[in-house]
Amino acid sequence: MSSSSRALPTRTDRPDAAASLPSVREVLALDAVLAGRPDVLVGGAALDAPVRWVHASDSIGVARLLDGGELLLSTGSAWPDDAAALREFVEGLVDAGASCLVLELGTRFDAAPAEVIAAADDHGLALVALHREVKFVTITEAVHRRIIDDQSTALRMREDVRTRFTGLALRGAAADHIVAQVAQTLGAPVVLENLAHDVVVAEVPPAQAEEILTRWEVRSRLAHRDAGEPDWLIVPVEARGIRWGHLVALPGPDHPAGRANIVEQGALALSLGRLTEGSGDEWVRIGRRQLLDQLVRGRFAGHAAATARVEASGLPIEGAQLLGVVAAGATPTPAAADDAARALGGRALAGSSPLEGAGSAMLVSLPAKARFDDAAARAFAMALGVDSDRLTLSVGSAGTGLEAGVASLQEAIDLSRTGPAQTFGGPHLRRVENRPLARLITALRDDHRVIEHGERMLAPLIEYDLTRSGDLLMVLEAMLAHPVNRTAAAAASHLSRSVFYQRIALIQELLGADLDDGEVQTALHLALLVRRATVG
Repeated sequence: MSSSSRALPTRTDRPDAAASLPSVREVLALDAVLAGRPDVLVGGAALDAPVRWVHASDSIGVARLLDGGELLLSTGSAWPDDAAALREFVEGLVDAGASCLVLELGTRFDAAPAEVIAAADDHGLALVALHREVKFVTITEAVHRRIIDDQSTALRMREDVRTRFTGLALRGAAADHIVAQVAQTLGAPVVLENLAHDVVVAEVPPAQAEEILTRWEVRSRLAHRDAGEPDWLIVPVEARGIRWGHLVALPGPDHPAGRANIVEQGALALSLGRLTEGSGDEWVRIGRRQLLDQLVRGRFAGHAAATARVEASGLPIEGAQLLGVVAAGATPTPAAADDAARALGGRALAGSSPLEGAGSAMLVSLPAKARFDDAAARAFAMALGVDSDRLTLSVGSAGTGLEAGVASLQEAIDLSRTGPAQTFGGPHLRRVENRPLARLITALRDDHRVIEHGERMLAPLIEYDLTRSGDLLMVLEAMLAHPVNRTAAAAASHLSRSVFYQRIALIQELLGADLDDGEVQTALHLALLVRRATVG
């Protein structure tokens, strides 16, 4: 069977029960055990072993009666004196899977035999001596009560987890929300990846994003082959014989419901969502929307973390040029956008625009020497698979590195909100290089002085429109787009000429300004560009 078709290994921490069993360390902290003045002779990691049950016996052959996970209580009364036999006794307990040997001193031994201590230490078996006589039945009852209580709690929590994720699936919760719920429940980073090991959704702390997502594809492939990342929990997202990807949980604290159980419930909810969705495009759409939103809004701990996240999604950064593109008037799918970029030798990260009213946003990665000229833009637009006659592409300036790419994407978003586009044989094209004022506003969008200018110039019109459901800002925008042709401006605002002139007169009155003055027009145009860039 080829490596591409064989079933990938699924790593779980299945003794689910182990998550709900007390450890040797926890058992030793019980009052019933403390009453015997316990002295840990062999501890360390051995104290973390789970205790499944308590068994009391002095028999040298007790190992054959054990099933694993027992804490053995003994007075040692039937233990042999022979050193080799004592070592063999301890080795038998280890082979049987015992969790701990507890020896009560005073009946047979005043101190634990050196051979028993050495053998337990060699094999990592917890060894405890009790210096005061206690009733073994009291210890047994206390431990068993703790085990039963913990298992009851675990069963209840597993049912709560099952109910929660079943409810998410039935309500049609989005993939990113389901992944977030898994991460929150586990208290650990969780990643949803597709079959190509591209990150679809990553729910990771910002401070850990760079460490977790750098070289994700390589690390994920190794983890699937059990060649690395041994603490990763990997559960397939599949149904009806179709596997779409994997839900990966990184190391985190134990959970009473069982970490594997939680990840499996999340994977099941995601699988039901894929079956219900039908088209199979929701993962891509949601993942890209989340990532674009994080990029544009700066929701990363730093540049390196953002680069790691983008590259983990499958978009090349190193050795590539990046440019932002916004498609308005039509809605290409993320897959179509990526196919269109592939036709030019690149890749595209596409989704609905992170900012309202800007259409479908794309961060396009192209080979360093590729050109996105008019011919390439035309080919890109046609490959999107939408009605090109209604399509407008707004293109930011190309640059290298993610920071330049995000700036280009912001330029494209701001540019998509400006006036009329230039026709070039079907689709329409806006380039930021041809709109120097819009490019300047994008660069200064966060400068408080620019924002104050926009507010000061437009405040009377904004207040009028908000209180009267007016259209003065739209009329002003149409007038400034056609400063010497009022007929075209009236048509652009979808008003009759007489109504349009009434609106212009009202705008002049509210602003107390002459709209025929060139400097006033420039200042108002600047104010409108600022408003689009900061409000949308």
